[in-house]
Amino acid sequence: MDMFLEQLPQQLVNGITLGGVYALIAIGYSMVYGILSMLNFAHGEVYMIGGFTGWWVLHLLYRENALAMNAVAVIALMVVFAMAVSGILGVLIERVAYRPLRHAPRINLLLSALGVSIFLQNFVLTFQGAKVRSFPVAALVPESLRVIQLGPVVFSFMRVLVIVVCFCLMAGLSIMIKSTKLGKAMRATAQDVETAAFMGVDVDRIIMVVFFIGSALGGAASVLVGLLFTQVDYYAGFAAGLKGFTAAVLGGIGNLYGAMLGGFVLGLSEALAVTFFPAAYKDVVAFVILIAVLILRPWGLMGEKSPEKV
Repeated sequence: MDMFLEQLPQQLVNGITLGGVYALIAIGYSMVYGILSMLNFAHGEVYMIGGFTGWWVLHLLYRENALAMNAVAVIALMVVFAMAVSGILGVLIERVAYRPLRHAPRINLLLSALGVSIFLQNFVLTFQGAKVRSFPVAALVPESLRVIQLGPVVFSFMRVLVIVVCFCLMAGLSIMIKSTKLGKAMRATAQDVETAAFMGVDVDRIIMVVFFIGSALGGAASVLVGLLFTQVDYYAGFAAGLKGFTAAVLGGIGNLYGAMLGGFVLGLSEALAVTFFPAAYKDVVAFVILIAVLILRPWGLMGEKSPEKV
């Protein structure tokens, strides 16, 4: 017990870091499900391509063991380009693979999403190969700032960066949803697509924006994970997609704030589980939580229970 209490502050920091990333991924699932009532299982591969985009930006700006510009600018460009490429890819996927099937049975959309996921994964495998791509993080952070220690808690610069960026992105999204005309249109469309269309909302445009935002947040999450764990590969989207989906279901899929809460609960659960179990078993925690939620509270922590049909 004493060992657990000693490790608790550090594991809380680790859990918040993971939770922020899971929350960004889960938001993509929840936003799409909230409007179209479909699971975008290609979201994990969009996340992965965002990570490769960030790697390419860093690769092009890192020559002869030196950066072509300021490290802060390089990190900002990595995140911005990853969000742009992932967002545009999400819009293309919606336009090509989902929109023609919008009025088809839900199973058709599910199969289309799985097909897109397999295509994207193999596309990246063909052009990037199976080799893990490493981020030269040491070039981005001065040695004096790589580790910050406050009492028993050790903060790496990258963990602080991940936490700050995740919270800023989620706060920006929340403000946009609550305080802008676009956000109001998104909430109206999520509540009732047909009624929103009758009231003059351009539903197709709103759906496109939702795919762009959700995919862009996934791309940002992938770059942050790449900087934190210093690598990305073509299979990275599979595990990330499962964790993001689990977080979305845990919080109440279709609920934006539920996705955020689910991400942090999942991240903290995994981090605390490492204290009691070998690290190799931490992924099991996510699926145990998913099964428990589906059995005990299938509508999620912040979701609403659907009325029973009579």
